[in-house]
Amino acid sequence: MAGKKVLVLGAGLVSRPLVGYLLEQGGFDVTVASRTVSKAEALVNGHENGEALSLDVSNEEDLEKLITRCDLAVSLLPYTYHVKVAKLCIKHQKSMVTTSYVSDLMQALDREARDNGVLLLNETGLDPGIDHMSAMRIIDKVKSEGGAIKGFTSYCGGLPAPDDNDNPFGYKFSWSPKGVLMAGRNPGLYLKDGKEVHVPGKELFGSCWETDIPGAGKFEAYPNRNSIPYINLYGLDGIRNMLRGTLRNKGWCRTLKAITDLGLLDDEESKHYEGQSLVDFLAAKSGLVLSSNPREQVAGRLGLSINDEVVSNLDWLGLFTADPVGIESGTSLDVLCSLMLKKMSYKEGEKDMIVLHHEFDVEEGTGKGKVVTSTLIAYGIPGGDSAMARTVSLPAAIASRLILEEKIELKGVHIPVVHEIYGPVLDELSRLGIDCRETEV
Repeated sequence: MAGKKVLVLGAGLVSRPLVGYLLEQGGFDVTVASRTVSKAEALVNGHENGEALSLDVSNEEDLEKLITRCDLAVSLLPYTYHVKVAKLCIKHQKSMVTTSYVSDLMQALDREARDNGVLLLNETGLDPGIDHMSAMRIIDKVKSEGGAIKGFTSYCGGLPAPDDNDNPFGYKFSWSPKGVLMAGRNPGLYLKDGKEVHVPGKELFGSCWETDIPGAGKFEAYPNRNSIPYINLYGLDGIRNMLRGTLRNKGWCRTLKAITDLGLLDDEESKHYEGQSLVDFLAAKSGLVLSSNPREQVAGRLGLSINDEVVSNLDWLGLFTADPVGIESGTSLDVLCSLMLKKMSYKEGEKDMIVLHHEFDVEEGTGKGKVVTSTLIAYGIPGGDSAMARTVSLPAAIASRLILEEKIELKGVHIPVVHEIYGPVLDELSRLGIDCRETEV
């Protein structure tokens, strides 16, 4: 293990726990490369085995030089860069870890990675990540005891801790605002009573329901992308219910549905906003000629009362004001990201909360039925790392250590659904205070 070199690409909101964990292990040299070198320097924090560098990821020559120097690369960049990094890792026979979903382009690299003896380990964060690992621990246990899974429901949400939930959206950003909002445009697909349920992206926030999570409370839930592939990935052939969902506080879905209907989640070509006010921007997107009472007009467009909480939420966000747009150029989504980040960021000392909950309908070998649950509730550390940062980046850090220690020997494109990965990662997370509690009823 001594002398192994790790390259961490990206120094964003969730990077610090990963860098800190690897530096604390001893025996690893960690290089953090970021467009903004000051962010990388803050993560390394003067550690003797750490190095901070400035890197423009679009400069492939500079990126390749860094990859040739490392034994393993961790990409915490936006997902659009992962394939570029992966190809260079294959070329130079270096393994790679990410916390992002496996794209079709990434999956297409499987054969080449295997042929070059490289592991490309993806989906090793929270969701996706801990959700896979905690689910597979139960699934494998049920199967080993002669039972079968007949239904599986999984929910995950990153939210303000109840004491710090003080805005009408019930949400604050603990990771990429654009990532949060772009996820709200994805269509949903899940299995209910043996039939596939399709939810178009435009209707995602209109397809929500209430769910009660033990120990955490009541939340709104809606489908998280396509749940169907996980039937095969989890080995759940014959299952009749399969749903992976997202959790939010009450009111989020109705408000985001209105924002979607007004076109504010559009990611069209970039536009210039010099001299434009927020109400001008809203008028242009909604197609309304907004007069002295934009609140009333927008309420009418949405078919809502002027006093409806959704309209009040849009007002609170500032969309009916003459305040400047806040960015010089960008898409509608960029404008919304900028506005929400100003109004919905964590203040110093505030805590976030992670809620991850699985429910399994199990048929035992005897034919008797039972419900098995797994629940993770984690809180941020005031003045320290957020729960989101810890639960996203520590699994990737632990997996990176295990790969470098040659305790994970898989090659090709993988996600952490095998015991070789999820067993030791979950054990180490538990040691670090991130524990999934299991129950049977």
